[in-house]
Amino acid sequence: MTDAPVSEVLYEVSDHIATITLDAPQRMNTISSSMLGELSARLLEADRDREVRCIVLTGAGRAFCAGLDLAAQSTGPKGSLGGMGALDSNPGEFDLRDAPPVVLHNLDTPTICAVNGGAAGYGFDIALGCDIRVAAETAKLAPGFAKRGILPESGGTWLLPRIVGYAKAAEITFTGRTLLAPEALELGLVNHVVTADDLQKFARNLAADIAANAPLAVRAIKRMMRAAETETFEQNVHHVFLQLLPLFRTADFQEGVAAFIEKRDPNFTGR
Repeated sequence: MTDAPVSEVLYEVSDHIATITLDAPQRMNTISSSMLGELSARLLEADRDREVRCIVLTGAGRAFCAGLDLAAQSTGPKGSLGGMGALDSNPGEFDLRDAPPVVLHNLDTPTICAVNGGAAGYGFDIALGCDIRVAAETAKLAPGFAKRGILPESGGTWLLPRIVGYAKAAEITFTGRTLLAPEALELGLVNHVVTADDLQKFARNLAADIAANAPLAVRAIKRMMRAAETETFEQNVHHVFLQLLPLFRTADFQEGVAAFIEKRDPNFTGR
């Protein structure tokens, strides 16, 4: 009888917050093929859970994620990523829709990346895929793709220009230089920079602020912001109106109005 493989993606839910932790600190949380699948599965599990209102993604140890696992890459066919990405020698076996950055982009549940250390390559793109980024003051963000002879195959070329603007994104990706946390904050790549000791508490408090709001409304807001990327202003306004009508019929809407009139904190149930 063989032992079950040890999970390298930890998952915990409490107080309406799902915390997903990349747990391979011995190799700076570089992503193996098995971690890719498990990370996507955990993200989808959290998104389906009615009790989860916000997701916090972080890493164990001194790094958030130092990219793809090069040791796994070396075991695959020449020119492949060991079955881990779009550059696999047999891409027909890999569905990009299952990749964590794509899954992240399509989640309705708000996501916070607590960047506890280095976020390089694939790890950089995963961080970009979250809605909000909070970085430890010691964190480093390293795109580095051009220095390795590749390009961001996991969403970075789409996400980065939308976050910092085209010119800044071009400079960051063309040079491939490492960004320290204060510069990342100045560029708008991260929302907040805090001490390493305060990072997890800060991220969780931010998640709690989100989780305290009406979850159906928050999810609808996120969907409409995502849709706005490809819609005209008029299309988005119409789309928002269609999303608004069912919200008027929810218990949460009634609770929100009652709490406002009664000057108390609302107690939302997600119904």
